[in-house]
Amino acid sequence: MTGLQLTGPSSALELRAFTDLDTARGDLLDVYAEVRAPLLHLPNYAISSFGERLDRHGSEPGFEAVLAYEEEHPVGYAYGNKIEDGDRYWQRTSPAPDEAYTAGPALALKEVGVRPDWRGTGIARRMHDALLAGRPEPYVTLMVNKAVGDGKVHALYRSWGYEDIGFSQPSPASPRLTVMIRSTD
Repeated sequence: MTGLQLTGPSSALELRAFTDLDTARGDLLDVYAEVRAPLLHLPNYAISSFGERLDRHGSEPGFEAVLAYEEEHPVGYAYGNKIEDGDRYWQRTSPAPDEAYTAGPALALKEVGVRPDWRGTGIARRMHDALLAGRPEPYVTLMVNKAVGDGKVHALYRSWGYEDIGFSQPSPASPRLTVMIRSTD
């Protein structure tokens, strides 16, 4: 775990990076429950479903999570892990991604979440950038539901330099998601 002090809208925030899921799992679940509260009744968004995905992602190579804390209260998170050519992530992407993106490892940004009171403060971008800092992978990819926030989340990722490269439906309970990618630079 490493720390980086940031100044938030009304108080100091600290970003903490974790490569061991066990250390951060409880805080990730707590923030997720509030971030996704309106959707928790849907099978794909249930806390138990997220916990299963989180455990799988946390055991995969290159796992890292960045959490933002106000004092000891977690207010947001971003996490991802390394994926290689042939990974189920790429296999489910249609059309097949350009070989330039899959020839080497990439960082798959699995989740970004910010508690409602902290949205619009730039903390999501700061966690995102901290997660990418120092990563060896040349590309970062993510999946987004274009309908979320009436398209605002998709537009936000586009403003961060991501471009659409295809679609994926990671599970039968999942909505169809847009796959996006950008350089880690």
